[in-house]
Order: sequence, then C-alpha cells, then structure tokens
Amino acid sequence: MLKTSVISNHTTIPYNVLSKDEANRVLCLYRVSTEKQVDYNENNEPDIPLQKKACREFAEGMGWNIVYELQEEGVSGHKVRAENRDKIQRVKELAKQKKFDILLVFLFDRIGRIADETPFVVEWLINHGIRVWSTQEGEQKIENHTDRLMNYIRFWQADGESQKTSIRTATRLHQITEDGHFTGGICPYGYKLVKLGRKNKKGVELNDLAINEDEAPVVRMIYDKYVVEGYGPQRIANYLREINLKNRNGKNWHPATIRGILRNLTYTGVLRSGDSRSPLIKELQIIDEDTFMRAQEICYQRSTAFADKPRIPMNTRGNSLLAGNVFCGHCGARLCLTTSGKSRPRADGTDPVRVRYACQTKTRTHENCDGQTGYTAHILDGMINDIAHTVFRKVGQFSESEIVRRGQKKKISEKQAIVRKLQRETAKTEKDLHNLRNEIMKALDGSSAFTPELLGGMIKEQEAKYAEQQTALEAAQKEAENTALAMQEMSAQYNQFVEWAYVYDTASMETRKMIVAQLFERIEVYRDYKLKIKFTISVEQFLQGLDNIA
Repeated sequence: MLKTSVISNHTTIPYNVLSKDEANRVLCLYRVSTEKQVDYNENNEPDIPLQKKACREFAEGMGWNIVYELQEEGVSGHKVRAENRDKIQRVKELAKQKKFDILLVFLFDRIGRIADETPFVVEWLINHGIRVWSTQEGEQKIENHTDRLMNYIRFWQADGESQKTSIRTATRLHQITEDGHFTGGICPYGYKLVKLGRKNKKGVELNDLAINEDEAPVVRMIYDKYVVEGYGPQRIANYLREINLKNRNGKNWHPATIRGILRNLTYTGVLRSGDSRSPLIKELQIIDEDTFMRAQEICYQRSTAFADKPRIPMNTRGNSLLAGNVFCGHCGARLCLTTSGKSRPRADGTDPVRVRYACQTKTRTHENCDGQTGYTAHILDGMINDIAHTVFRKVGQFSESEIVRRGQKKKISEKQAIVRKLQRETAKTEKDLHNLRNEIMKALDGSSAFTPELLGGMIKEQEAKYAEQQTALEAAQKEAENTALAMQEMSAQYNQFVEWAYVYDTASMETRKMIVAQLFERIEVYRDYKLKIKFTISVEQFLQGLDNIA
C-alpha cells in the first residue's frame, strides 16, 4: 500500500497520487464538529484517530489503496454549507481531475448533515464516477428513484439528529444557567473562575464565577462615571488611562470593552444564556439593578436610533447645565451653546465671555423663527435649578413610609378588586360548564331538549371561555402578589429623589447635568424666558402619586 497524503485545516502535505491505471484509489474524509473532539499527536498536529483507524482498516480489508486523507476539525456539517467547506471543494476538484475512485467516510454524515444539500453532493460525486462508501453503512448507490429517495432520507434523518442535538445542547445550557451556574466562555472582568465541586458527566470539575475583589471596584467606577457623571465610553477609557489603571492584560482600556461592561447583565448578579436567566445571585452582584437599568436607558438615549431627540446629554463637559433636551418653543429647534466676548479676564477679574443657548434655526439654518436668537445660559440654568429645588421640596414633604404605605393601600385595593371580579366570573362559567355536562347524560337517554351535538358545541365554547378566564385570573393574582415589588420600586424612587436633593447643590456639573436629564424629558423656552416643562414619565407618575396622597 502506498503512503497517504493528509490534508487538515492546519497542515497540507504534498499529495502522493497513483497512476490512472490503478483501480480503487481511495480518498478518506474525516470530520468532527468541535475542536474539543480533536486529538493531537506527538508532533502537536491535529488528529481524528477513531475515524482514521476505522477507514484505514476498512480500506485494507477491501484491498483498496488510500491516496488522500482530508481532515476537518471543528466544522459543523449541519451549519456550514458545502460551498464554504474547503475540504468538500477539494474533494470535488480532485474528482474532476480523476485523482481517486472512492470516497470513504466513517459515517455518511461526515460528508454533511444538511438535508437540502448533502444528498446532492453525494449524487454529484456518483455522477462524476466516484463511488461513495461508509465503513458502517456500506456503499451509497443512485441507480433508480428508490436509491435517490433513500439517499435523501438518510441525510434528512442526519439533519434531524443535528437539530435535536442542538436543541438538547441549548436546553442543557438553559438549565445550567437557570440553576445559577456558569456555562463557560470568557470570564467577565470583575469576576474570577473558582472550583465549587460541580462536575460534568465525565467527573471533571467545572468552573463557576466569584467576584474578583481587585477588579469589582473598577466595574463600579465605570458605572458611576457613566450613570452619575455622564461620561461616555471613550471618556471613561481616557480617564482610566490618565490614572494609570490598566485592564486585565495590562493594557489601556478600549471604549468597546467599556461598552461591553455597561451592557453585561451578569454584574447585577443574574446569569444569562440566550433567553434564559438565572435567579438573582447576591454573591455575584457587583451593580444593583436600578443602576444597570439607568445605564441601559442612557445607552439607548445616546444611540443613533434616538439621535433626533436625545434627552440624556451626549457628553457632560462644559459648565452649562442643559444639553440635549432644551428646545426653542417657537420653532422646535434644539438650542445649542454659543460663546462670545474676549478670552482674557477683565481688569476686575470677571470673565468677559458670554455663554448663551442659541436657536439653531436662526444661527445655523437661517430660516424663519419668531423666537429669540439666544438665551443667557446662567439665567436659564438658574430657572431650571429653581424648578429642580421645587420638585425636591415637594418630595421632602412626605416620609418614605407615608408614600409607600398610602400608595400600597391604593394599589392593593385595585388589584384585589380585579381578582374578586375574575373569581366571580370564573365561578359562574365553571357552574355553567358543570350543568352542560350533566345535560349531556339526559341528551343520551332522550330526556333533554338539546341534541348531544349541540351540547358538545356549547361545552366546547364554555371550556374555551373557562380556560381564558383561568389564565386572566392567574395573571391578576400574580400582579396582586407583585404589589410588594412595585412598592419596593416606589421606595427606591423616593430614595433616589432624596439622594438627588442631598447632593444636587454640591455635586459636580457633570452629576447635576445627569440629574436634570433624568428629571426633565423636554424643556421648551419661549421669548422672555417663558418655559414649558415636560417631566420624564417616572417623575411625572411619582409627582401625581404625591398629589393623590396630599
């Protein structure tokens, strides 16, 4: 037997080709779907030993000569189409050149598992004079319609098995996530991998997550700069570089990495895999849920999808309070900052530079607007400061317990009223359904005024109605049970207002800008500094709740 040539994803060895006169020249194709299934020989070369051993023994037993061995490591026969698989294209190329006579695989699904493609790859090879063999399933022939049908069914079944495997794998990952365990991959910054005694089916101990006490403070700093001070990812990365704080690899931070941290749910103590979520794991919580959700809102407000009407300032540099959500009340255009005056201080030490909010319609597009051209920044900022203080004072008139207690009483009564109404309706439908079923017995012995067919239809309708009512009742009961959670949110919102009120006057301009952006959704300015204020939905609802209490 002649020496063979091996072609893998990593190595290419020159071919040793037999003459055309020699029959039964074999090309062996080996494939595994994941890199984990690959072994490595003493030269650290990738190897698929089980398939290779079986194919070599089979060829020897048949008296065939192996002239080529092609190997695919980590290539899914279910997800990767033939046109994107180099080795399948190489097989076709060699077939056209009449370089081999037989394609030998361990199982036919090594050729592929795509139902609408792989059967036709096999048929193409056979039509080009190549015999297709499997060590376990024999030769695939296409001599009549039955052969073609069996060929298709074989790969249709293989495709189905791949789908089932994918479903089983996804289901298992979801179960692991919902059980609160790490499913693998890169360990997020802020955590470390630890062994907690959990093992796989082979008895190998698996990794789980634990908070890295050296990295977690950096994660909190990133969220604080983003949520409280309004820094963007680029500015945060620059800040970390300025204070000489490197990433895990000892390099400067990249804005994309910052964005990934700001969007990673894991920092709230909840693991995620696809659509699956774990329960809250307090031991893994670095960032509270409220801070995380505020970060997502800021991210959305600054996205291109919201570019025409951002409320959160795109950046918080500068000494003006308003940015992003202040508009000309006359034409609706955004007000932008402009400066005028000398750059040098006056003799008395005062700053001669005049900062104004200017209407973009007048200053940039030069279209018609009957409003003022601009508004002095410190005057407009001062008015907004006064309104913010008024909001804080209004909240301060009530204690947390008073707000939560009264709000809870109202919400509980509303939810319970809905539950009682649905309970009455469900009970009536259940009674009607019971009577109809009793009437069926009368219809069977001829003592009922209704036919069994008519009663059957009526019962079916009542069963559907009862099922809908049961679903609605369960949902209402769940909402009533979740009232306590809603009250916790109200309590957290109250504490947020109190915190803002406490820090507002002494906070940095960056923090004050972010507070104002979260209080006011839109500020419109008219001539003579007349204002039209629209609070954010959460603030509006909270203030309405205070009015109801008062």
